[in-house]
Amino acid sequence: MPYDYEGFKKEILRLTKIDLNAYKEKQMKRRIDTLIAKSGAKGYEEYVKLINSDKQRFEEFVNYLTINVSEFYRNPEQWRILDQQIIPELIQKFGKNLKIWSAACSTGDEPYSLVMALSRHLPLNQIHIYATDIDKQVIAKAQVGLYVEKSIAAVPDDLKKKYFTKVGPSYQISNEIKSRVEFKQHNLLLDTYPQQVHMIVCRNVLIYFTDEAKDEVFRKFYLSLAAKGVLFIGSTEQIIDHKSIGFERKGSFFYEK
Repeated sequence: MPYDYEGFKKEILRLTKIDLNAYKEKQMKRRIDTLIAKSGAKGYEEYVKLINSDKQRFEEFVNYLTINVSEFYRNPEQWRILDQQIIPELIQKFGKNLKIWSAACSTGDEPYSLVMALSRHLPLNQIHIYATDIDKQVIAKAQVGLYVEKSIAAVPDDLKKKYFTKVGPSYQISNEIKSRVEFKQHNLLLDTYPQQVHMIVCRNVLIYFTDEAKDEVFRKFYLSLAAKGVLFIGSTEQIIDHKSIGFERKGSFFYEK
């Protein structure tokens, strides 16, 4: 008997280690049904067989599942607060060897933005960003470092001029910036978190998670941070019960342990 969406979720967890129960069901099911229809597969069971036997289809599925909408300096006013207030405070508290994690980093726009923001305060050779994502394909794109004009629109002009080279219609980020980021595959719901982190940046990703999954991730971020470390989240998100976790609100989108 062909299995339903519940059976499909179990198979996907077995195959990809991605737990679809952690995502808002209506939204995710609609995305998956669209992809299955496009693939020509007749239902969930046939689609699972397809991705099980075809590596390219499998990677396409994971890429489609993990929502990758990203751009440099997204919400510039928040990056101004980061530049003028948060980074100087972090350097004052923890010194110049900051341990910074860009979680769910997508195509690299965010960790590279972090390197550029930090470059206003520290020499490049002292900057190291640990960047992770569940999707191998977007990590591969991030490591190439080629972006469309729209992606880099909010980058301050001096940094754009200094660190990007026009290649046809696209823009290539410099090796100086790329070399300061270490990319790794990581599942926020399953894998171990780094410890004693001075700042975690995870923006506009958890909106797709259920409230329970969100709460679990925020609590894990709290444990991952060093005392007085900072979590920087997106403008579409909020930590509803931040005090019960142990966070103190530093501004609209910055929380301190």
